[in-house]
Amino acid sequence: MPRAGVSTEARPESSARPSERNPVTITQAPESETILAKDPDWWRQAAVYQIYPRSFADSNGDGIGDLPGITSRIPYLAALGIDAVWLSPFYPSALADGGYDVDDYRDVDPKLGTLADFDEMVAALHGAGIRLIVDIVPNHSSDRHEWFREALASPAGSAARDRYIFRDGIGPDGDQPPSDWEGMFGGPAWHPVGDGQFYLHLFAPEQPDFNWANPEVREDFLTTLRFWSDRGVDGFRVDVAHGLAKDLTHPLPSRAELADRLLAADGTHPLWDREELSEIYAEWRAVFDEYDPPRIAVAEAWVAPSRRHRYARADSLGQAFNFDLLRAEFDADAFRAIIADNLAAVRETGSSNTWVFSNHDVVRHATRYGLPAGGGADGEVGAAWLLSGGIAPELDASLGLRRARAATLLMLALPGSAYLYQGEELGLPEVAEIPDHDRQDPTFFRNAGVEVGRDGCRVPLPWTKSGSSFGFGEGSAHLPQPVWFGEFSVEAEDADPSSTLNLYRRALWLRRDLQDSEELTWLESGADSVLAFERPGGWRSFTNFGSEPARLPEGEVLLASSPIEGDVLPPATTVWLR
Repeated sequence: MPRAGVSTEARPESSARPSERNPVTITQAPESETILAKDPDWWRQAAVYQIYPRSFADSNGDGIGDLPGITSRIPYLAALGIDAVWLSPFYPSALADGGYDVDDYRDVDPKLGTLADFDEMVAALHGAGIRLIVDIVPNHSSDRHEWFREALASPAGSAARDRYIFRDGIGPDGDQPPSDWEGMFGGPAWHPVGDGQFYLHLFAPEQPDFNWANPEVREDFLTTLRFWSDRGVDGFRVDVAHGLAKDLTHPLPSRAELADRLLAADGTHPLWDREELSEIYAEWRAVFDEYDPPRIAVAEAWVAPSRRHRYARADSLGQAFNFDLLRAEFDADAFRAIIADNLAAVRETGSSNTWVFSNHDVVRHATRYGLPAGGGADGEVGAAWLLSGGIAPELDASLGLRRARAATLLMLALPGSAYLYQGEELGLPEVAEIPDHDRQDPTFFRNAGVEVGRDGCRVPLPWTKSGSSFGFGEGSAHLPQPVWFGEFSVEAEDADPSSTLNLYRRALWLRRDLQDSEELTWLESGADSVLAFERPGGWRSFTNFGSEPARLPEGEVLLASSPIEGDVLPPATTVWLR
């Protein structure tokens, strides 16, 4: 979404062109909050930058990123050219699942700061013209949440236990779980509490599932939405949005029966994507609309594309993540089909698309695109590479980065929201060489030898070329950073005009000036490997997915992901023309 009065050649002081500043040395946050325009549609074409707070910037040297660290880096974010920050969980947590096990939904983890620090961060973001989306985790709490502690101290059938999902054990002695279900991180999905009952946890045992049929649970989350909205939060990213409502009518289906039901996209699965969610999110929408402008929400809903509209409707959350490009191979036909299908889908709902290649749950796309499988997030080759510690199969890191730059520049030319993950603007690869004793992800501990976990994309960012934690903080980082991290640091890339960081900066600022409509017209490129389209205003995007050069039409080159010479479009390259 363009901002009036700001061109690619004239920036506010905090958003100067890359050659005019070194963001590593900027630590002073804006002194006062600027009132953002009350634009209810700001999210439709926003560039949103995800911050995993424990791995972004450490202000006190304890090895853990924190809210003051984020505030100190807001000038860097403003110079990057983003419209909003998506902040992953920052609530009190034992970190059984990277903060997605929440002890208290209306407070800040003391290791990350205080509510006062949060308020200061919001004011500084708004003062820099950046909105804030926070993660909310409604499917489950942590096992340290006061409600769950009360449930464990209360008898079977009590009101306290009804806030969660407790069931009696089965078998001759009642010591067997109510069903043979497995959790998403491996192992049984039911955990015994020692009195003949088990509780359901679709993720880790430390993450008991809420009972969303309980009115008290529903009302408490409405209170939480208002709590953060009143503190200036502009929107919410809804974790596991498709999982809240459940049908646990006796007898429970077996794991095999559940697997068969997953094939049906009709809202009848006992655990996922149920029709009752529409009523829950209609209540949320009513809260969002109490504010001016209305608070926005984006659903993390791993559902069939034909069901995504239920979360993206205006009377629901309003927007839903589209992970289709993230899971696709680097292929022109695959990209075109996905883009066309999703553009058609949002026209039906009135929503806008959400394009994404990397986040805190998947292998970074600069690495995925360099693996033999070609970039799909769920490929067995990627899993094998991670389990080998990044040794085999061979990774073509140069090709991976080249493809990642091309894919991102294509994405930024599309209508809709662009969701970016911290460090991708540096071309940061996945870190595979993490010793087992340093790993933190529950998927590794519960599936050792099968899944290595998600720690490799959560390693703290490198800000400087050297130092004990490459500028992340004064001490060591909570996850080990490899020796080669310095070459991908902000300090190293800031001075290099051809760096991935400076490509992102130019693309994001230029996108603001160019992106004034949500229309797209496909163009005939003359080559099967080249995907081309035109946007209103006459600017065009061409991407060569092939391994051979292709012909580039005449036009002014606005930006290219790789060097362009003459009328040749190199392999794995995107160019914007006018």
